[in-house]
This record gives sequence, structure tokens and C-alpha cells, in this order.
Amino acid sequence: MCGIVAYIGKKEAYPILIKGLKRLEYRGYDSAGIALLDSGKVNLYKRQGKVSNLEEFAAGKNLAGHAGIGHTRWATHGAPNDINAHPHFSNDEKIALIHNGIIENYNSLKEELIVRGYHFRSQTDTEVLVHLIDDIQKKEKVDLAEAVRMALQNVIGAYAIVVISADNPSQLIAARKSSPLVVGIGKENDFYLASDATPIIEYTNQVVYLEDEEIAVVDLVNGLNITNLRNQPKTPYVQELEMQLETLEKGGYEHFMLKEIHEQPRSIKDCFRGRLNAAEGWVSLGGVKDYEQKMINAQRIVMVACGTSWHACLVGEYLFEDLARINVEVEYASEFRYRNPIIGENDIVIAVSQSGETADTLAALELAKSKGATILGICNVVGSSISRITDAGSYTHAGPEIGVASTKAFTAQVTVLTLMALSLAHKKGTLSESKFRTMLSELEVIPEKVKRVLERNAEIEEISRIYKDANNALYLGRGSSFPVALEGALKLKEISYIHAEGYPAAEMKHGPIALIDEEMPVFVIATKGTSYEKVVSNIQEVKARKGKIIAIVTEGDTDVKEMADHVIEIPDTDEHLVPILATIPFQLLSYHIAVMRNCNVDQPRNLAKSVTVE
Repeated sequence: MCGIVAYIGKKEAYPILIKGLKRLEYRGYDSAGIALLDSGKVNLYKRQGKVSNLEEFAAGKNLAGHAGIGHTRWATHGAPNDINAHPHFSNDEKIALIHNGIIENYNSLKEELIVRGYHFRSQTDTEVLVHLIDDIQKKEKVDLAEAVRMALQNVIGAYAIVVISADNPSQLIAARKSSPLVVGIGKENDFYLASDATPIIEYTNQVVYLEDEEIAVVDLVNGLNITNLRNQPKTPYVQELEMQLETLEKGGYEHFMLKEIHEQPRSIKDCFRGRLNAAEGWVSLGGVKDYEQKMINAQRIVMVACGTSWHACLVGEYLFEDLARINVEVEYASEFRYRNPIIGENDIVIAVSQSGETADTLAALELAKSKGATILGICNVVGSSISRITDAGSYTHAGPEIGVASTKAFTAQVTVLTLMALSLAHKKGTLSESKFRTMLSELEVIPEKVKRVLERNAEIEEISRIYKDANNALYLGRGSSFPVALEGALKLKEISYIHAEGYPAAEMKHGPIALIDEEMPVFVIATKGTSYEKVVSNIQEVKARKGKIIAIVTEGDTDVKEMADHVIEIPDTDEHLVPILATIPFQLLSYHIAVMRNCNVDQPRNLAKSVTVE
């Protein structure tokens, strides 16, 4: 959740750090801070609130220095305020440290350090670590890197840390466990560190992703050296970033979320580019090709994910079971990992995550791996932890998603799951050749149909204006559109702070119908398909109780139009592909309502883009 950026080299560090922190704002945070090393002293500045608050506070102060660390904090231990913001100092103010993650045994360590005379300024678990490093260095008379290594051997929990010291002006020390950290290698014997690549792509595309329990020492004299907690040397594996700087800019849009909604025709096309050919009648996912037969023969497939990715998995469940006739279970990763699941060697576990760093999803994978299951991944970020831990997988190729509320990542994940389901169904013979080719042709033109939905932005904005002051909302769908209802409700909650719930349309009668009155907007996916008549009946039940119906319908529909207060038409498509189109109006509705309510669309309160803590 928190963001890390650090620099050491010939350039002035402050401009790099402050720009990097702005690039990391999408992760979600409540305070920000920097520490700069200058003339044998570490100068530390931090403030609650946005990075702009930090900039204002630091203006006019000593911001010199060619080495520094910066951080955006999402509060776990201690309230979001100036004192609890990172970086944290040692008592003599010679060592400063920034930290993502949670130190679970911080309290026992803190008690020991208090006995040894250490004074704590904050309520954070992080401050414990900087004092522990300082204590070990002084007591054991070792260098800073060794003190960090020894301190981390006493730590239980997750961490990505960067340490700077007035006594080590040519070094930064970094380490990770269960929280991402990347080292950028500059062209001028300089180094960049960050929690992801977004703050450093402007300066270098040569990076090393640290693995769990690895410690990196970046030294202006000796370069980059990596060891593990057992002090065994590791050879850095340098990768080239594929990310483009322009993908991190708004490109003329008011918000990243709106830009990313409108990028979906391209991101969906990029997702299946080179993976399907309707004319020749084939679909191929190279990343999982060697495991397809194992998936076909599997006793079951378990999909694990969190949030929006979990909704994508629910769509995947319908696709896999209906098209390929493979038993699928969808689990919240946070629940799966703690309920002692029955997993065996004949099971396939597929983890889905935009960032590839979601802590609960990673832990679920580790558990499945320990049980002997084959583990696969679907994620968006090249080089992420999920992509490295899994046996195989597929990237969604959606490009960086900066808005906290996921949009293009969802449709890309659904696209990959659709490709998987089609490939498995074709190989298994559960889909006729003609139906297979028809679906390939339809999927190939989905980006153009998404464009047509986006062209309805103005009418969706007008509908949004009518319901922007609602206190509650209900979203209904059947079959593979039920997860879209869940996703629509989540989007409204996330960015407009309106309470909303998604339900299978038939379940409305089992409780939620009690909430319906003339003030309640009810959003219904009522497209043509096997459940159409049933959904029409559900709409009539809502209208009988004076509820306001906003229906997503297939172009040319007349039946629902007569009953609904508003309709949003989407192009006709195979009902298996409706989720990709039907989610677009809900994204736009949530966006416009949030803007009209003066909400922070890209950085909604209390939320983070990459959830790297439990």
C-alpha cells in the first residue's frame, strides 16, 4: 500500500524524490515524507496529508543532497499524522528508515529496546526497526549493512525497507520480504529504489527485482551487491522495463480513472493481440500452453483473488464451467489462506491480481504450493511477485493502471479468462467448431463495441446527475452478469462513498426488496440471453414497489424500455461476453457521480491500489 522511492548518485535527490512520490500517489496514502543526506547530516521532512503538503512544508528549507529516501504512508500502526509519517529516525538522528509492510512482533522488540534506553516518538511498528538496527550496529560494532541483516533476522512480518545513514554517505541499504522492491540501475553510476517501477521509469529501464529475504547494498563506489539473510551472495538479474512514460500521464483527461475507462478498447485488444485469430480459428495463451492438459484433467480449478479481481474470477467461473465443463471454485484469498482448505496435487490454483503483489493472494499461492497444487497466475505487472512465484501464467497487458478503482484491469482479466476458457473448451471438445469460431469472431470485435458504449458517455453523465445524491443503490444481474452487478456496486462505493450492494436478481426477493422505495435507484443488467425473461420479471417486481430502474439493455430492446426509468444500450454480443460490455456503463456512472459529489476519484479515501499488507 505505502510507496517507496529512493535515490543515490550525482543528481540532486529532492526533485527525484518528490516527483517519485507524486507518481506513487495512486497507491493510496495519508502522509508523506523525505530524508536527505547532506554534509554528514540527515535532514528529515514529513507531513500528514498529500505530497503537496510536504512540498509546502519543505519549501525554503535545506533540500540539498545527492542521496535520499521518500515515502507515502497508509496508516496501520498509529494514526495518520506528522509524527507517525515516514521516514523514522534513530535516537541520534543519524539513521533514517522507510518501510512498507507490518512488523508483527514489534511490541516485544519495542519493550526490549525501551529497557535498553531507546525513546520512541511514534506509535508505529516501523520506528522499532530503525532503533533495532541502531542498537545492533553499536552493540556488535558492525557496518550498517550487517546491522540491517542481523536486525531483520529478529523480525517477524512483511517489509520492504530502505535505510540511509549519515555515517554511510555513499550507500543505501534495502531489503524485502513479502512486499515489493525494485532497484533501478542508472546510466551515470547512480541508483534508484522504489516499491514499483512508476517513479523510476523516467530515469532508467534497467531494473532488478529483489526476491524475498534479499538485501541490496547500492554503493557509489562498489555498485550493487545483493545477499540474503543468511549472508549468501546473489547474482543480480537485470531486466528491461517495458513500461512507457506516457502511460503514467493523464493525457488530457481530468482523471486517471476516466483515461483508463477510455483506454479499454485498446487494453482489451492488447490483451488478446497475438493470442487469437478468428479467421484461422485458433486461440493460444503461450504462458499456460504447457499446463492446459493438466487444467483439463484437474479435479478442480480454484481461483483466488481479492476485490475487483475476485469479481473477474466469478465471471471466469461461469465461462470455465459453461464452455469447458471444468469444475471451478472462486475463493477470497484472505479467507482461503486461513480456513485450512482441502487442496491436493490434482488441483490447479489460479491467482488473479492487477498488481501481482496482493499480500493475501500471494499467501494463498504459497499455501497451495505447499500442498502440491499447480499454481498459475494472471496479473498486469511484469516482474511482479505473483509472476515469479507461479509455475506459469498470463499477463493481461493492460498497461499501468493509476486510478485506485480498477477499470481496465477488470476487463483485461475477464478477457484473459475468456481466452483460457475458449482454449480449454476447444481442446476438450466441449464447444463445437462453429460455436468456437463464432465466439472468436465476436471477441475480436469486442474492442469496437466497447468504443460504441463509450460514445454514450454524455447520456450516462445525465443519468448520473439524477442519482448523485442517492444514499443507497442496488445492482442486479443474473448468470455471468451477477459478478458485473457486484463490480458495479463496488465501483460506486469506492469512489462516490454511496452505499451499494450487488445481488443475483432472483435473490432480491430474499431480503433486499425490503429496501426498495421511490428513492432507491436499482441498476439492472437486462441484456438479451437465456435469463432475459426472468430479469424482466425482477424489474416488474421493483417497479411494483416504485423503485427507480436504470437498465443496461441490448440495442433495440423495447420491452425493458417501457418499464425502466432509464436505459443504457450496449451492442448485441454473445451472452458469454456481455460482462465486458456491461461493466463500462457502471464504470462511467460511478465516475460521474463521484465527480459531481466532489470526491477524489483517483485516490478515494482509505483505499490503496496495491494491498501489500493483510
